Amino acid sequence: MKISRLKVLSTLFFVLTFVIATGYFFKEYRDSKNKVVFIQRSVTVEDFKTAKIEEMKPKDNNTVTSNNTSSNVESTEEENNSTEEVEEVVEPEIVYDGLTMDELASKLDRTLASTLAGKGYLYASYCLERGVDPYLAVAISMEETGCAWGCSNLVVSCNNVGGMKGSGCGSYSAFSTIDDGIMAFIDNIANNYVAYGLTNAELMNPKYAENPLWASNVNAYIEKIRNR
Repeated sequence: MKISRLKVLSTLFFVLTFVIATGYFFKEYRDSKNKVVFIQRSVTVEDFKTAKIEEMKPKDNNTVTSNNTSSNVESTEEENNSTEEVEEVVEPEIVYDGLTMDELASKLDRTLASTLAGKGYLYASYCLERGVDPYLAVAISMEETGCAWGCSNLVVSCNNVGGMKGSGCGSYSAFSTIDDGIMAFIDNIANNYVAYGLTNAELMNPKYAENPLWASNVNAYIEKIRNR
């Protein structure tokens, strides 16, 4: 009988201990679960707040785009400045009578005709090289050759544009090409007239032509050339 009671008491003690232990572990399990839930909720709230803050911030793409736009504007300005420096305007040189070389050549071409048409640049450039007045040279050619209407045979056959005496074309000088004839004519004025101070038609007349009206005819051509 005593043994039976002892067994009962042992069994009750075991059951009681099991219940208490089970309750304790159940309580710990519940508390730990609540902590996990609380932590998860806290993380979720913080994440939500962080997400909201990130949405309120300017987008990185916009910042990059803005930076790129600024860089592009600066680059464009630098390129424009560079282009402006490279494309610095150089004023054409004035060579005679307020004209550039091209303008002078065009003015002379408006008088030169027939066989001498288009030779304005040669007259202009070589006259200035030799120190001869280009208006004067063209005017003498017009007087000596009649090229204002139709060049004389002396020009057509002998390329002599100044009535220069010599040989090869009767008593006149002959030249291989019209350009050679023009340059020889300008050399003649430079070497035999300008070099001695005979720089205009009046001073040249006694030596260049027997006709006393030669100078006035040449000056009339000079005025036409200047006013065209």
